[in-house]
Amino acid sequence: MATEQRKPLPFVANFAAGAIAGVSEILTFYPLDVVKTRMQLETGKGKHGMVGTLTAIVREEGVGRLYRGLVPPLLLEAPKRAVKFAANDFWGKTYLKLSGESKMTSQLSIITGCSAGATESFVVVPFELVKIKLQDKSSTFAGPIDVVRQVVKKEGILGLYAGMEATFWRHFWWNGGYFGCIHQVRAMMPKAETPQGQLFNNFVSGSVGGFVGTVLNTPFDVVKSRIQGASKVPGVVPKYNWTYPALVTIFREEGPAALYKGFAPKVLRLAPGGGVLLLVVEFTLGVFRKALGPPYI
Repeated sequence: MATEQRKPLPFVANFAAGAIAGVSEILTFYPLDVVKTRMQLETGKGKHGMVGTLTAIVREEGVGRLYRGLVPPLLLEAPKRAVKFAANDFWGKTYLKLSGESKMTSQLSIITGCSAGATESFVVVPFELVKIKLQDKSSTFAGPIDVVRQVVKKEGILGLYAGMEATFWRHFWWNGGYFGCIHQVRAMMPKAETPQGQLFNNFVSGSVGGFVGTVLNTPFDVVKSRIQGASKVPGVVPKYNWTYPALVTIFREEGPAALYKGFAPKVLRLAPGGGVLLLVVEFTLGVFRKALGPPYI
């Protein structure tokens, strides 16, 4: 069939589609990320839920505060997408070769996703740290450059990589859950007969994948926020340092629910956000195929 024989799109088209999708998702759902961070940085019993935190930010700090720290994730989107696509391609081919399989299976999708997420984490840490510092309610930084300047001045260049290990585990578990799920859900759904049906299938599978990935990685995201949001004091060992001991500390001091602080805004962003990502990627790739014509159609 012509559809099966069509030539794969060049890397630049896949990269552009991923970048467009990523920026679309950030601009749509970013305020939920600010709410999530505020909830995660709050120790002890949370004073506000998601709606209470959102209304408090708007009432006390203004609507603009919901977009504070937006620049780092926007700047990160292009290099993150490049690394994600390259890592997915590299690990996918590597595991296919090692396993002897001719095409992707659910198990290979999971291990490929985990490996690509772990690789991606090395790129995102400094951007995430700057974003968390700006999102914090007590933040007095003038902007992203000011955060970088002050962190490097006080802690050296490696200070920008605080929370590296927690970020590694956050991306490892989210990508594994996300890519494993979309493979399974797509296989379970009825075959789409129209382009609209295919877009719907992509949205549903992406949303389910986003939800499962969020369930798996939220505890690691809480730890990452705590590590990156804290100010280091010379000579004092940070309360939250390594990921798994920090999980135990939070569980012991604040209870299991604390490991899921910010879950509601996070899942409201990443579940439909995962659907939006797939939706925009597939739509954009379709536009590129039509623009380039045969043999890509």
